[in-house]
Amino acid sequence: MVRIRLRRTGKTKQPSYRVVVADARSPRDGRFIEIIGHYNPVRQPKVLEIKAERARYWLGVGAQPSDTVVRLLKQVHVLDSEGKLMPASTEPVEA
Repeated sequence: MVRIRLRRTGKTKQPSYRVVVADARSPRDGRFIEIIGHYNPVRQPKVLEIKAERARYWLGVGAQPSDTVVRLLKQVHVLDSEGKLMPASTEPVEA
């Protein structure tokens, strides 16, 4: 099964994350298929950038997002409040 999940990067006690598409059997920081965004919760304001089109593609072909990624995808309006895929909009959305 393919998952959309976070991959930890950054220094000790200063985490930042890449949003990746990976096989569910791969380790957290191991092999991945594609990087579709990044998230830095330490910086103020928090930085969240996700390629919405690529996220919609992977969700459309059956990739399962982790619980944390579901929350992040809702923030960038890829998923609605019920966790369902929202239609693509023509205007870019700021996180």
